[in-house]
Amino acid sequence: MLTPENALPSAAPVEPLRVALLSCAHTHAAGYAALLDAREDVDLVVADPDGFGDVTAQLVVGSYDEAWTAWPEGPDAVIVTSANAHHKELVLEAARCGVHVLCEKPLATTVADAEEMVAACREAGVVLMTAFPVHFSPAVQTLRAAIADGRLGQVIGLTGTNNGMLPTARDWFTDVELSGGGSLVDHTVHVAQILDEIFGPPATVHAVTNRILSADRAGAGAETGGLVTLTYASGTVATIDCSWSQPVDAPTWGGLTLQAVGTGGQMQIDAFAQHVGGPGRWLPYGVDLDAEMLHAFLAAVRAGEAVAPTGQVGLATVRIVAAAQESVRTGQPVALAGG
Repeated sequence: MLTPENALPSAAPVEPLRVALLSCAHTHAAGYAALLDAREDVDLVVADPDGFGDVTAQLVVGSYDEAWTAWPEGPDAVIVTSANAHHKELVLEAARCGVHVLCEKPLATTVADAEEMVAACREAGVVLMTAFPVHFSPAVQTLRAAIADGRLGQVIGLTGTNNGMLPTARDWFTDVELSGGGSLVDHTVHVAQILDEIFGPPATVHAVTNRILSADRAGAGAETGGLVTLTYASGTVATIDCSWSQPVDAPTWGGLTLQAVGTGGQMQIDAFAQHVGGPGRWLPYGVDLDAEMLHAFLAAVRAGEAVAPTGQVGLATVRIVAAAQESVRTGQPVALAGG
């Protein structure tokens, strides 16, 4: 029988991790901040240099410098939720300071920038992960397992969709100088990340885009609809519908589906199927994918070793987007190195 004299010692309290969320530009920043601010094992500072003012946390500061110096020792980790074009400078600064990083997707707006970011973090010995919360979806995990253990036989083709609503509260999403492009950049990478972890890089990338949907609300040169076709050396073909096709009055931002067809069967998943509601209402339940991703990142910071989805897979998806953009320009399939 345990008594006060022989009771097992309680676990030592965990020292909170010092985490700075850099920028409120991305629409995911508010959700990340709320989840982190509620954790007892995190001491959070949010930097809002652009003055969006809609992200709440116990401590919100007006500049990156204030976030970096909020603690005498500096942050243990940063989460980069800036406009895409600013990812590189913030990640390189974190690497220079020896600070671990979770960076929003897409990792960068060019392959060269993404390569430099991955190399800098590797050389500095810091964790670099890319914010792909759908990686943690139970439905996605089920599909990965089904393909890995051969339940579908040889996979012949896959059809993926990552349709969404054209972002309205953050105009930089359709400013190609800040975002790197339109819906092709914004909504190709989630499905591409899932496919990359299963099949590796494709051999060729072929893409088409248009501005038929919501063109009046998109910046110059930003596509609002697109279809990306990936062909693998094995002959497997995958397509990704990456359009901003959700109407402004839709009850949710969008979703992600993936159907795989093989010689032994087929499987279709919907990463956001768990919801209830009537017309105009969408009440999700089940696993909070953002919370799972943040938990994995914080554990990786404590261990000092990245886990999936890493910066390397973020780089792989940037390569696919860049090849897709080149295909749109030339009208031809583009060979991908290593595919």
